[in-house]
Amino acid sequence: MKKICVITASVGKNLELAKSIVTHLKNNKAEAHLLNLVELNLPLYTSLSESHHKAEVLVAPFKDLLDVDGFVIVAPEYNGGPPPVLNNFIAWVSRSTKNWRDTFNRKTGMIATSSGGGGISVLSILRMQLSFIGMNVIGRQIVSTFSKPVPQEEVETVCKEFLEAIPSRT
Repeated sequence: MKKICVITASVGKNLELAKSIVTHLKNNKAEAHLLNLVELNLPLYTSLSESHHKAEVLVAPFKDLLDVDGFVIVAPEYNGGPPPVLNNFIAWVSRSTKNWRDTFNRKTGMIATSSGGGGISVLSILRMQLSFIGMNVIGRQIVSTFSKPVPQEEVETVCKEFLEAIPSRT
């Protein structure tokens, strides 16, 4: 069974979308878990804050949720980019192991957004950022706006394609 971590970087419509994705993944025989970054309340990452907090200690409570075959990132667009809580999360996770790419490298990824302005900028930036940290992001993405919710059939189709893109364990 493929293990998936669905990460949401906000509440409201993106949390609803993330929960819908979890449901579709489970309906397709995947083990899917939701990680709500807003609830983690991680301190802001800076070199100074890292001297006060050990990254591996901050990540430890949810580390098992990151030991997966694939990630789904659901994030709104904030000022044309990803929300600060997502960048902060990636910074802490990348500092929690000896190799900063360990958690995401060679994992299959899917991206989604529910954004008032369309979300195209956040998805483009996420695709580049996640690829940079080693994730293989599938071509299809889920885009929902406040005036145009994504049909559940589309979510189902993209979730199936995402699961098919994950390499089988050897």
